[in-house]
Amino acid sequence: MEYAIAVIDIGMTNKKVAVYDDSLKQLDAHYRVFEPLLVEGLPCHDLNAMENWFIGELKHFAQIFPIKALAVSAHGATFVCVGKDGKPALPCVYYTCEPGETFHQSFYEKFGSAEDIQARTGTPAFKAMINSAKGIFFAQEKFKEKFENVTAVLPYSAFWGFRFTGKMGIEASYMGNHTYLWDQIDNTLSTIAHNLGVASIISDKLNNSWDSLGTISDSFIQKTGLGEDTIVTMGIHDSNSALLPHFAKKGEKGFILNSTGTWCVIMNPVEKYGFAPEELGKVVFFNISAFGMPVKTAIFLGGLEFETWTKLLFKKHNRSDYPIWNEELFRCVLKEKKLFLMPEITQGSGQFPFSRARIVEDGKNYFYDDNMEFPPCFDDYEKSFAILRLSMVMQTLVALERVGIEKGYEVYTEGGFRKDDCYSRLLASALADNKVFLTDIAEASALGAAMTAKMAISGKPLSDLAQDFDVNYQEQEKYIIPELDSYKQAWIEEAEK
Repeated sequence: MEYAIAVIDIGMTNKKVAVYDDSLKQLDAHYRVFEPLLVEGLPCHDLNAMENWFIGELKHFAQIFPIKALAVSAHGATFVCVGKDGKPALPCVYYTCEPGETFHQSFYEKFGSAEDIQARTGTPAFKAMINSAKGIFFAQEKFKEKFENVTAVLPYSAFWGFRFTGKMGIEASYMGNHTYLWDQIDNTLSTIAHNLGVASIISDKLNNSWDSLGTISDSFIQKTGLGEDTIVTMGIHDSNSALLPHFAKKGEKGFILNSTGTWCVIMNPVEKYGFAPEELGKVVFFNISAFGMPVKTAIFLGGLEFETWTKLLFKKHNRSDYPIWNEELFRCVLKEKKLFLMPEITQGSGQFPFSRARIVEDGKNYFYDDNMEFPPCFDDYEKSFAILRLSMVMQTLVALERVGIEKGYEVYTEGGFRKDDCYSRLLASALADNKVFLTDIAEASALGAAMTAKMAISGKPLSDLAQDFDVNYQEQEKYIIPELDSYKQAWIEEAEK
């Protein structure tokens, strides 16, 4: 091993510091969950605590491995407002914070209709503050005096690069992930960025994610023990980072990545940006890949919904097992079309923003809340899990259609749902014209970030890194289940009521 690569991979829930060797093999990784820091009742990222932990972990790894580069992968919809002293000038509020309907109405009255903005920025009208521009607008109102001291607005991954180098730079994948700040038609800062008054403090130069931001600063050399020649790359948005291993192995088109976790993110790398008229107003959007190309994307909180309903069923039945595949049970539920589990636990987060989380049994709604009345079907543990898994499959199918799945495209499922045999069998069976594969990449966003660091060190293109690692694409067996189509139509009708 000539050198090692350190990766800071920042998920909304889990934070990770990992180390890879020069052949992109993960050598070690440490994890931590940080509780939100409450500021004036608002949940905020505890940036100081995170930084101290990152430093401690890097110091530990620097004593063991010859680290030559550091890359940061971070979840989307987050920015940090920096002051003259180089530190956060105001709290970094969670994007899950919901400021209320009046706030959203005010935003669109000021900056333009949701559909017009979506057409130009590639970003749909999420609730909460899953659009970075909404987060900035909120911060300007909530922390008005503090915002006057802001000298730079940095995407989340870029902020951490700045903290470690003292230099500022922005790359494409983060500016393009539902921020409202980037005009994807003119390839420049959007009118919203200008009308917010922040265009002068956000860089309009988009770098490559594998470009070197600089070497680690003197102060962080002392804190971490990393060598003075340790380079820090520009950073990358985590979902786009997860695409890089597949780009290396399969090329940049002809497949759709079904990345599952708290968020299920379905990504289709396409050649041309643009919405069909009927897509505007839907929760479909365009990311920008690490190579500056459009990635048609649809998301929903699948992992969160699955976990929420699972906990409820575990508690009700005093069990903690997951029912195994039962084709007869699934075909019975599908054929009868009397039982449906509907989204969304967090309204406005997925493909059916007006749908309220509920069970529909024989036409009656049982809405999810703290005092939920259980439907009769919940007395049957296996049947309850069957409709839960079917809901995850239905949402995935809708998302796949909205990102433009075509006959012959391959679908790669990775993350939590790849371990769910029932989900995988049902999804593959519903996609008669597409092969579905389960991948064995456990931490794709961290691996993708490590790849950018190796590109920076070696100067090699991404395709040359394909020989450094293996991906097992395991094809999922299909079943002939014709009832899936009619159930899907009935499920969608319920979701759109």
